Amino acid sequence: MSVLAIFGPTASGKSAVAEAIARRIPADLVAADSAQLYRGLPILTSQSPAALVAIWPLDHEASVAEFETLAHAAIDASLAAGRTPVVVGGTGLYLRAALAELEVPPAPVPGARDRWGAVYDKDAEQAHALLADLDPEAAAAVHPNDRRRVVRALELTEMGHSLHGERLWARDTRHPTTIIGLDVPPKDLEQRIVRRTRAMFEKGVEEEVRLALGGPLSATAGKIIGVREVGELSRDEAETALVTRTRRLAAYQRKWMRRIPGIVSVRADRSPDEVADDVLALARGGQRVPAGREG
Repeated sequence: MSVLAIFGPTASGKSAVAEAIARRIPADLVAADSAQLYRGLPILTSQSPAALVAIWPLDHEASVAEFETLAHAAIDASLAAGRTPVVVGGTGLYLRAALAELEVPPAPVPGARDRWGAVYDKDAEQAHALLADLDPEAAAAVHPNDRRRVVRALELTEMGHSLHGERLWARDTRHPTTIIGLDVPPKDLEQRIVRRTRAMFEKGVEEEVRLALGGPLSATAGKIIGVREVGELSRDEAETALVTRTRRLAAYQRKWMRRIPGIVSVRADRSPDEVADDVLALARGGQRVPAGREG
């Protein structure tokens, strides 16, 4: 038995593909998304049924170490039951924590510090917002005015690591694992992001965020993409800002995907069922998942 992991940029259809896979084989879905861990923002964080979704209140300070323990337990329980854990990654650091043991990051790449320092010096707040998109755990622990640590954290995310001293990716996983990367053409992905953002407002995301802001929010919950935008801006302004920020996150996730060792890319500009069939064919070719209940 082995683990199946699905990674890709936001709005690439990871959850829909995972659900289609679960209709075909005995599988348990395990979310690896720092935003979906929280209760109270199901629309904003695009939550779908899976383990480790909506498990923490909004005043809980997220910890990748705590998540790692929970994810390992969920995966191990699924394997023990003779099922296939399908880990659906939305946050690189959390997907890495679910699949393997975290490791100490290496020294910075020459020149990277000066480059990120220039980004920070141009707009410190925007640099910290970028860090929040890439590594919410690190951003929550670093004050926007702390230039040294913000720059260091951005250095590390570019290399696939975290300020917390944890590698995002490594070749060794706890169990045999097939990692699938969903590839959507940039123009198609842009359209999906716009449609999904508009749908959020139609479903009532403004009221959802208003209720969330009426109670205590932890630093990590407050960094969820859209909380600030929807809570502080007019609808039109918030929609535009949310699309922009989500687009930027998707671009960096595409870069992350190319750095994951052993990842197998699958075209995802098709229906979730078609993508799921291809994913299972690839996985079974490597004798990594059992035959299921297709048909």
